Amino acid sequence: MIQKETFVLMLFSAALIGCVAVGLPILLALAVGYGIFFTYAAGRGYSVCAILKMSADGALKAKNILISFLLIGMLTALWRAAGTIPVIVCFAADFLRPSVMFLMTFLLNCLVSFLTGTAFGTAATMGIICMTMAQAMGCSPVLTGGAILSGVYFGDRMSPVSTSALLIAELTKTNLFDNIRLMFASARLPFAAACMLYTAAGFLIPAAPASAADIRLLFSGAFRLGLLPVLPAVVILLLSLFRVPVKQAMTASILTAVCICLFWQKTSPAELIWFIFGGFRLSDPALAAMINGGGIRSMLNVMAIICISSSFSGIFDGTGLLTHLKETIASLGRRTSPFAATLLASIAASAAACNQTLAILLTHQVCVDVEPDKKRFAIFLENTSVVTAPLIPWSIACAVPLGSAGAPSAAVLAAFYLYLLPLWGLFTQTRPTHDTPSIG
Repeated sequence: MIQKETFVLMLFSAALIGCVAVGLPILLALAVGYGIFFTYAAGRGYSVCAILKMSADGALKAKNILISFLLIGMLTALWRAAGTIPVIVCFAADFLRPSVMFLMTFLLNCLVSFLTGTAFGTAATMGIICMTMAQAMGCSPVLTGGAILSGVYFGDRMSPVSTSALLIAELTKTNLFDNIRLMFASARLPFAAACMLYTAAGFLIPAAPASAADIRLLFSGAFRLGLLPVLPAVVILLLSLFRVPVKQAMTASILTAVCICLFWQKTSPAELIWFIFGGFRLSDPALAAMINGGGIRSMLNVMAIICISSSFSGIFDGTGLLTHLKETIASLGRRTSPFAATLLASIAASAAACNQTLAILLTHQVCVDVEPDKKRFAIFLENTSVVTAPLIPWSIACAVPLGSAGAPSAAVLAAFYLYLLPLWGLFTQTRPTHDTPSIG
């Protein structure tokens, strides 16, 4: 007989998958889920005030990450307006050649996603450029799309301005820069193996030579290029190396970008304020498809998802809804390994949640007792829930980047890095250990 808690979770999963299947907003599905969990708590005898307090307690845990999201929204808009992203894109476009198209697509999307911390934004900029050039060269759209998907989540996983990295650091109460160091260590061999696979694919699958589009000419009509616009990216990377707190590093990069906008790009103060709140916008259709975006408004949807999802965790904690599931996962971790249990939970959470943020939250919620070492557990989450969500075809973590870049759904099969990272974790984390992590 199905337990009541299991039925509630299945009902919530059905609501999420149903909304995604018919194209309804994920926020609507989460609102329905909140109603389901509210009803469950009320059926357990909790008063309305008690349930609302549980929800508020859960949402308040996310306040620091919400502040970071606001800064990221400002940063991504200002990096566009200052010409930071255009200059990087212009530089990267020079390296695209048919024989190394898949490899360079992967590396360039890794670079831009690491600098911006956003998978969706990278897919909508560098992803589009790479897919356009690949099509002109006659390269496989499946392999190109797989390289794009792998690359955009390379940075989404471990950029100092990544929302997922910030979320996991906040959930596990660990230091973001310590996590990034460990993420690099655990990704070395999977990254190298992915590079070799994309290089081999480039030489084994022929493509017709073609000249790259003159991206520099396209951008030079709207931006003053040169080395100066790269400064905001340099600032945040240098401050990250010196372990400056991430909010301070982002603030310094924002201020640098503001100065470049005002004095180099000659942006008016009114335009600058509009970009910060509403996102960077250009009217030219060709440029708009590659560069428009960012701003505080672009973060409102994900912030709402975080708030509602965090309120779920408050209800879960208050009612013990996930207790049986947590015990099952903990038992699995003792029989196999903590990483294997976390990976299995992340796949189930990603398939049910249909988005990366909720998958991370759910995986953390049910696996928190599997690995007591906070640093190790943070890397387990980074190497599972962050990269398994994009491998679920019906998840927005997969559908949005592929759709933005114009890649077919089958491209998920060629996202080699996203498969290799958790598989390498399974190979190296074969038994429970509670020492300070030396991952990979």
